[in-house]
Amino acid sequence: MDNFMAARSQMALSLAFHIIFSCIGMVMPFFMAVSHYLWIKTDNLIYKNITRAWSKGVAIFFATGAVSGTVLSFELGLLWPEFMKHAGPIFGMPFSLEGTAFFIEAIALGFFLYGWGRFNKWFHWITGLIVGISGLVSGILVVAANSWMNSPSGFDYVNGKYINIDPIKAMFNKAWFSQALHMCIAAFAATGFAVAGVHALMILRKRNVSFHYRAFKIAALFAIVAAILQPLSGDISAKNVARLQPPKLAAMEAVYKTEKGVPLLIGGIPNDSTQEVKYAIRLPNLLSFLAYDNFNAEIKGLDQVPATDRPPVAVTHYSFQVMVALGMFMLLIAILYLIILIKKKSWQNKRWLLKLFAIATPMGFMAVEAGWTVTETGRQPWIIYGIMRTKDAVTPMPGIIYSFYIFTAVYISLSLIVIFMLYRQIKMVPVLYDVTNDKNMH
Repeated sequence: MDNFMAARSQMALSLAFHIIFSCIGMVMPFFMAVSHYLWIKTDNLIYKNITRAWSKGVAIFFATGAVSGTVLSFELGLLWPEFMKHAGPIFGMPFSLEGTAFFIEAIALGFFLYGWGRFNKWFHWITGLIVGISGLVSGILVVAANSWMNSPSGFDYVNGKYINIDPIKAMFNKAWFSQALHMCIAAFAATGFAVAGVHALMILRKRNVSFHYRAFKIAALFAIVAAILQPLSGDISAKNVARLQPPKLAAMEAVYKTEKGVPLLIGGIPNDSTQEVKYAIRLPNLLSFLAYDNFNAEIKGLDQVPATDRPPVAVTHYSFQVMVALGMFMLLIAILYLIILIKKKSWQNKRWLLKLFAIATPMGFMAVEAGWTVTETGRQPWIIYGIMRTKDAVTPMPGIIYSFYIFTAVYISLSLIVIFMLYRQIKMVPVLYDVTNDKNMH
């Protein structure tokens, strides 16, 4: 493995782990705030116990997210020095603001964790809400920095030099809103289904049913709202990609030839040598409509992109298909659960419904990972789209491969520690939190 592949592999590994920690850290405080609010309003001790249990999870993921995020910030400078040399002054603002949001989140979390019985109950609740808001702002700011790589703006590139730098324009580039919206909703859907799935599994095993049922309901409501909204944000993102990065859209949908009235592909195996896609279900003219609101619109194919500028089609296409398939599965569960809440309330405790949520536990995060693969792989071979190639940004420092092995071990260890701590936390629920009679489920 050469330096280039080692650096890319290390960055991919770091992002793959960090995105899970950060998504949960962004979203769980909102679940916690809802259960805390319900405790204040109803005085039902179960909601207080759910809040305290979830707050331990928030603390775990805040700590691991802080570690993995710090590693990523160092990696940007160590692995991609040429990139940071030029890009740092341009898109540094969202990173510096993210640091501020992180400090606010840390202070608020400290107040919340140690504020039980010490603060006014509403002030205490507000500190928990601030944890969620500042975490969400942090995520939006990081995505703003990433979106700049997909849609560079806020500078003029003249004779290899970056001049007339405008950090505000760079931060609020043409891709930031669609990416931030899609990512935030994805975080709520992924975390909602993961948390609901864990509690559904505990209900199926008849463990502390009253506790887990109420926790399940809060997480499931967040999950279904996000899952229903996600296709709408996906549509906005796809239209934005079609406008700003036509080669990425072509790779996502394996469009080899420029045509009008292009079909939407479901599945399929792309072949770069024959420039064909086999075994795909084709929905006539639908891609043209989804991209440009016109069934006969022209889609720019890879035949109009120089061979050296084409993203890897197979990885981008398969990742996109996986993301969409998982998103559709979660959407179906969301619609079904919504119908049950409105029309068939007696079905809320059906084992088959709980099993559906349990099966969906990892699906949101699998979709998030696939979506980020599309975002990053679909931009290749550029690290700054149309400006700087990834291979030109990598460090010349030898021995990166050993760094990759070390960081792989660190992240695997970190993940095992998190799994152990969460498992222990779930096992502690009967001892610490569940003080009610399970027969009073409703």
